[in-house]
Amino acid sequence: MWWIISIVAALIGTGGGLAIGFKGSQHRFKQRQEETDKQIKKAKQEADKILNEARKEAREALDKAAAEEEERRAATKQHTDRLEKREKKLDEKQEALEKRQEELKQREAEVDKAKQVVYEIREQQEDKLQKISKLTKKEAAEKLHQMVERDIRADLQGLIAKLQNDAKAQAEDSARAILIGAMERIASETVAERTITSVKIDNEDIKGRIIGKEGRNIQALQKATGVDILVDDAPGVIVLSCFDPIRREVARQTLEMLIKDGRIHPARIEELLAKAQKQVQKEVVKAAEDAAREVGIVGIPPAILQLLGELRFRTSYGQNVLKHSIEMANIAGVLAEQIGADVHVCKYAALVHDLGKALTHKMEGKHHHLSGEMLRKYGVAEAVAHAAEAHHDDVEATTIEAVVIRVVDAVSAARPGARNISAENFVERMKTLENIANGFKGIEKSYAISAGREVRVFVKPGDLDDLQSIQMARDIALKIESMMNYPGTIKVTVIRETRAIEYAK
Repeated sequence: MWWIISIVAALIGTGGGLAIGFKGSQHRFKQRQEETDKQIKKAKQEADKILNEARKEAREALDKAAAEEEERRAATKQHTDRLEKREKKLDEKQEALEKRQEELKQREAEVDKAKQVVYEIREQQEDKLQKISKLTKKEAAEKLHQMVERDIRADLQGLIAKLQNDAKAQAEDSARAILIGAMERIASETVAERTITSVKIDNEDIKGRIIGKEGRNIQALQKATGVDILVDDAPGVIVLSCFDPIRREVARQTLEMLIKDGRIHPARIEELLAKAQKQVQKEVVKAAEDAAREVGIVGIPPAILQLLGELRFRTSYGQNVLKHSIEMANIAGVLAEQIGADVHVCKYAALVHDLGKALTHKMEGKHHHLSGEMLRKYGVAEAVAHAAEAHHDDVEATTIEAVVIRVVDAVSAARPGARNISAENFVERMKTLENIANGFKGIEKSYAISAGREVRVFVKPGDLDDLQSIQMARDIALKIESMMNYPGTIKVTVIRETRAIEYAK
């Protein structure tokens, strides 16, 4: 029985344990259920809060969009109203223009009718005048023209003289201010060089050594250099004479090196001649580069630089051609700035305008034509080539830069002391000026004054009137321009005076 009691007891214990465990499980389940309910409630509250905020933001966005739409509608309506007003105004203006056009057409028709009436009246009056005066229309016009010309002739003469004087005064003042300003800024030394070269010697005995036995040394020197060597013309000097200044300079340096070396014989002459030629070539290139650098021109072709450097040894009426070109380039740059011309073209053309003078002993033709030919040959711009070629009157100056080159060439050449002109040439020029003036009819006498810068012409008052005297001055000036070459300008003054002479007895 005991095992039955044990089993029952075990069952009772197990049932009690299960009951207690079940009860505990129910309690834990209940707690979990409560926590779950709390979390669900909290989640619902948060969801409601989020939903409310979303609804609020949605309402605000809708309100904002509605406000913006309202503003756009208002702006569109305002723009539409303005367009409608403009269209209305345009329609009104169109109507007014059409109305004005109709009025103008009517007025034109009225004016045409009035013109026709005036023409008819004038024809009737002309017919009446012709019948009264017994003159045709052409005869009446000629007579009226003669009367008017006679009445206003004196006034016209005075007006012409006044206008000419005013124009000349203004032009002269402006030109004088520009030229003086340029010349003051660009000052250069007065140049007076000769076409022969002298070499000083300290001892007369050196002349015999230069001549050599039976003249072999001097003959070899003259043959090698192409220069005439005059030994016995003047004491203390040896004179070198040659039309080519480059050869003359080479001969001078060769002779000086021979005298300094003391060994004078044909072989030594050839050796030192080659050395002198190299030295002169360096001086030629250096002179050209210095000149280009001084006036601010770069990119000159080497062949043009060679010819430009050779101008250092050439003179024109005693004026060094390279210094003359540099002076011209500087003045041309100043003038170009004043009048609005191309400064680079003016300076470049002025620097190379006399390039042909380095070739006149080698090529035929006038030096300014040779200058233009060489510049074009070596690819210099046409504007520069034309301005350089046109600095003399036989080539028409078609650009303002070419005119500037003519002006500065005359300024540089006419500068006091710039050139040496012989007395014979001066007298010949004065006579030529007077002969040109005396060649016109009605001339009583003429005088060339101010070193040939002015010609004063006295006319016969009975043969010419004032208007004819004005025309005479212009004709004389044109003839001087066509017949003479001269630097600067020549003033022509025609004087007409009437003298009444009576004697009291």
